[in-house]
Amino acid sequence: MSERIESDPNTTVSEEALNKAEQYIEEEEGAANRIGGWLGIFLTAVAIIMSLFHMYAAYSIVPTQTLRPVHVGFVLFLCFLIFPVGKRFRHRIMWWDWLIALLSIGIVVYLIMGGDDFTDRNTMPNAWDIFFGVALILLVLEAMRRTIGWILPAISICFLLYAFLGPYLPHPWTHKGYDVGRIVGFMYMTLEGIYGVAVDVSSSLIILFTIFGAFLQFSGAGKFYIDFSFSAMGGKPAGAGRTVVLASFLLGGPSGSGVATTVTLGTVAWPMLAKVGYERNAAGGLLAAGGLGAIISPPVMGAAAFIIAEFLKISYLDVLLMAVIPTLLFYLALFLMVQIDVRKYGMGDIVFKKVDTVWNLTRHYWFHFLSLISIVAFMMWGFSPVMSVFWATIVSCLTSFLRPDTAMISYDFFRGRGNMSETFFQSPLIQALRAGSVGMLSVGATCAGAGIIVGVVTLTGLGLKFSGIVIDYAGGSLLLTAIYTALVVWIIGLAVPVTASYIICAVITAPALIKLGVPDFAAHMFIFYYAVLSEVSPPTALSPFAASAITGGDPYKTTMQCWKYTIPAFLVPFIFVLDPSGQSLLLMGSTKALAAANWLEIVQVTVTAAVGIFALAVGFQGWLRRRATTLERVLLIVAGFALVYPGPIANTIGFVLILIALGLHWRKGTLATA
Repeated sequence: MSERIESDPNTTVSEEALNKAEQYIEEEEGAANRIGGWLGIFLTAVAIIMSLFHMYAAYSIVPTQTLRPVHVGFVLFLCFLIFPVGKRFRHRIMWWDWLIALLSIGIVVYLIMGGDDFTDRNTMPNAWDIFFGVALILLVLEAMRRTIGWILPAISICFLLYAFLGPYLPHPWTHKGYDVGRIVGFMYMTLEGIYGVAVDVSSSLIILFTIFGAFLQFSGAGKFYIDFSFSAMGGKPAGAGRTVVLASFLLGGPSGSGVATTVTLGTVAWPMLAKVGYERNAAGGLLAAGGLGAIISPPVMGAAAFIIAEFLKISYLDVLLMAVIPTLLFYLALFLMVQIDVRKYGMGDIVFKKVDTVWNLTRHYWFHFLSLISIVAFMMWGFSPVMSVFWATIVSCLTSFLRPDTAMISYDFFRGRGNMSETFFQSPLIQALRAGSVGMLSVGATCAGAGIIVGVVTLTGLGLKFSGIVIDYAGGSLLLTAIYTALVVWIIGLAVPVTASYIICAVITAPALIKLGVPDFAAHMFIFYYAVLSEVSPPTALSPFAASAITGGDPYKTTMQCWKYTIPAFLVPFIFVLDPSGQSLLLMGSTKALAAANWLEIVQVTVTAAVGIFALAVGFQGWLRRRATTLERVLLIVAGFALVYPGPIANTIGFVLILIALGLHWRKGTLATA
């Protein structure tokens, strides 16, 4: 698996472009210090202990009152030592970093040592409770600032001010208000605030899936998925685009990170895309769209997907089930767009050297697919999501030893050859355990910060107030409420990452949809999909910006190209909130409901959605057999929107408009060749 495509030197990815793309990954995950020597060994050891502790907690029984605070303690301790207070302090640890890192440990020790008495006095905290509680809130805000920037901490502070200033606010925002003691008691001394649902998911699922992804990465699975995609899809006019789509699905499944998938794939695929005729912005848009698929693709999806399961008190397998058809429709949209690109850009066949045949790659590295599907297999076997990812990680580790080039520990270590520091302490196993913890620090800090927001919403009843306001503005219309909800989610997503955007909107906007009769699972999936749009929405469009850094395109033009590729699929969520039949796209929301489902209705709604996506793809691209006229594009886009709105009248209008548009298109093409 060593040889890559033959590429034009003018389209190779420069070191400068890679560094620029890495900056966007740092913007999403935080700009980490690079510490060497004994201090670097110490940080690696702490990260490994954190990973091993959480794997132990998955297999054994660790009380919730212990697991969540210890998890937050690990996250804060490593955040303050790995992420600097400012750019000018990078790659060194200052005395104040040590001070607040040790304080974060003291906060957890004080909580655990307090036992039941500590929890029981949450409504009347003493002076030390208030001191450590205020310190925890401040440290969480600072950890968020260091890892993801100042916007989410600022939003969290606004929510805290709302809790304090309730009596002074105008109707309908007013509430009785809370003092420092009550807020600290709720945020620090219960499992409802900072240690609430988001941290529960972070400590039990997100970190385990991050460790699992790290094991796949360091065992060579990511490289195999790219090579497999190149061999399976290359050699045809649409092969370059199809390779990007397939590879993004295979890469994104384990990682769940849009930016990382975009950069990993872009460094390899951009020369090939340029060679077949993609201009820089279109290539960047396709790469970013593929990266976006990482967040919505089973089996890992994004961190927000785990929180959906916890909010709804359902199995994570049910969340994966709900994502199956929307994910297929998303990739259908990408495949259609790629196929249209072939005609639009006049692409011809391209010959590039395959790494190996599909058969040989599969024969040698088949176990990487086993690792990927084992999570779902374990869940279907009856294991909990936590135990499923635990055993899938074990499977990934053990199967890596089937080949010497993928082994997590070098064969030389077992043969007694070489230096132990190289064969074991620098092995992929050690690197994966370190990366599993370090890779989730920004998400862990975000989840702790989101706990502040959720805590304020719970204390003040803001969610019900906000839902009432939205419904009033919409005049009770479900369509308008859905549009307003999508806009709110999108606007919040402009400023904060996907996970935070989903959590905030799940507690303040989901009640509006549920109050109008939308099932809770459909409302939360609707919010999730529009929160994902924040990954490709300026000013935080990190995936398109990273792709533009690789291709040398314009960041904002690349973002618009990405929207063109993805917008057909992102109109699909309206289908499953506007009409009960549309919930068939979510396979009725659970395995139990699916057992009694109307399969004819599921097929009908899925086909209708697929036809709508086809119409929107052609309409937005403006091309089918040849360039589409303005009238044809308008007819197809209107038809696509009509098919998104469930119901016999809208669907009939949509199909008729498509037939008219296609008739005009083929008639003009026939006359032109006559």
